[in-house]
Amino acid sequence: MSNKIQERLKSLRAFMQDNGMDAFIIVSSDSHSSEYVADCWKSREWISGFDGSAGTVVVTMDSAALWTDSRYWLAAEKQLVGSGVELMKDGAVGTPTIAVWLKDSLAEGAVVGVDGSVCSIAEVKAWSDELSAYGIQIDASKDPFSVIWCNRPAIPSGKAFVLPLEYCGEKASSKIGRLREALLQLGADGMLVTMLDEVAWLTNLRGNDVEYNPVVVSYMLVTAADAILFINDEKLTDEVRTHLNENNITVAPYAAVWDVLESYSHETIIVQPNRCNRAVLERLNNECFPLFKDSPVALMKAVKNETEIAGFKKAMLSEGVAMVKLLHWLRNAVQNGNISELDVDAKLTEYRSADTTFKGLSFSTIAAYGANGAIVHYEPTLQEYSLLEPKGFLLLDCGGQYLNGTTDVTRTIPLGELTQEEKEDYTRVLRGHISLAMAKFPKGTCGTQLDVLARQWLWQAGENYLHGTGHGVGHFLNVHEGPHQIRMNNMPAHLVPGMTVTNEPGLYKAGRHGIRIENTMLVTDYCNSEFGLFYALEPLTIVPIDKSAILPELLGDDARIYLNEYHSMVYEKLSPFFEGELLDFLKEACAAI
Repeated sequence: MSNKIQERLKSLRAFMQDNGMDAFIIVSSDSHSSEYVADCWKSREWISGFDGSAGTVVVTMDSAALWTDSRYWLAAEKQLVGSGVELMKDGAVGTPTIAVWLKDSLAEGAVVGVDGSVCSIAEVKAWSDELSAYGIQIDASKDPFSVIWCNRPAIPSGKAFVLPLEYCGEKASSKIGRLREALLQLGADGMLVTMLDEVAWLTNLRGNDVEYNPVVVSYMLVTAADAILFINDEKLTDEVRTHLNENNITVAPYAAVWDVLESYSHETIIVQPNRCNRAVLERLNNECFPLFKDSPVALMKAVKNETEIAGFKKAMLSEGVAMVKLLHWLRNAVQNGNISELDVDAKLTEYRSADTTFKGLSFSTIAAYGANGAIVHYEPTLQEYSLLEPKGFLLLDCGGQYLNGTTDVTRTIPLGELTQEEKEDYTRVLRGHISLAMAKFPKGTCGTQLDVLARQWLWQAGENYLHGTGHGVGHFLNVHEGPHQIRMNNMPAHLVPGMTVTNEPGLYKAGRHGIRIENTMLVTDYCNSEFGLFYALEPLTIVPIDKSAILPELLGDDARIYLNEYHSMVYEKLSPFFEGELLDFLKEACAAI
């Protein structure tokens, strides 16, 4: 593989030379700023061999480097061996920014290329502003991979399908009407919806164009008079056409969005600087004034309606049943031996598939045994996996796509004898998870203000984790959604009732173990006092949390009471689905401590 990567870098450098470029920046995104992308947009993976979901590659005439965050450092080190691409640990002390690295690598007057069709307006502007200070220019007009990538995959052609009202709870026409009201309040004549999950939510359409995300490659233009869905004709069934017609949505070919933007006759249009690709700005009618604002759809989609909330609870029930079966199987299987991380993933998928609403995974299952758990986004492969032994931890981070909701759950599972250090680390992570789960907070609180609740017990031991503590979860959509998050860096979006958000503190010690405990939560009303409205977090995830690794003296009484109440709820909801040995197992797993 390393020889292939070197040949691909050579072809990119030839393209750069032919087009007057001294460097090229390759991002991980597609034309819709997606986290997970269809194969045709995996240019960063193709040029480097690194297959993580986040990272940026920069190539000059004599060097190449990949910037990626702490979740992927260990995996990237392995995948980049012999490729000629150097790993840059983004966020680590001493790691230069891309702009500084380019400044040190290039002469004044150099030109750096980026593909404006997959790079956001904000990204291009940020790089342009930083590099111009060093006398370096940005050229965002060309896509080298349309030339150098032989046999590049085509844009997906799978069929779209309608998500029935019984699952989504609101007609597409109603959602578009709400968007029009929001545009009016923002002083905009229209909006180009570029994010695939936002288009899917607005139209009540789903698809299979992107692995793990049930979305359809498309754009949507909404004005006071029109709602135009730009989608390739081959993706439309008769049912989808009828649905679109009933909701007053017209259809145009996917590529026709460029002609429509050039002839856009209204005065203003909202484009999201962080989510809209630079090519949109270049093709927009010169007489039209772009309004750089965040999408109102993001918040509308993040606040789930009653039908969606009920659906989430059904999906979590299905997930809980599958997980209990897996935990029971795992206990016996590990003792018998010859069970691998891959077997865990396959067995869980088998249990989930018994539910008719299950449509696939919401992300690649992380089944990481022992030291592999310290690799935050570890994924076992047929070429590289570990066998489970009756000792240490298995970190299992998994999620499913169900017609009525999307799940995301992590459990750290003791497989046998544990060290004192493992027990201490597990208890501190669990206590942080519970501290956040118990939070009560006033209206106007953002996730950043709550993040310390999950980290405090680790901080007291001089420990930390570098990923975020929580993210929104889509409704039969992307497992990661905003605008809200719980993390250390400032995320200003307020938490409001109806939002889903994960609670997933962790701890990772290279060469030893990884620990993470995650529930998906629902923001709910708590009380209305003389000091205003207060909110709380309700656990949606219904899966036992292993108690055998807990050190009671580190857990605390409040956390113990919460855990007992949580397990009482888990048993009440799941016990009707089991009998015999499985029911006995569930009863033991949910017993009070």
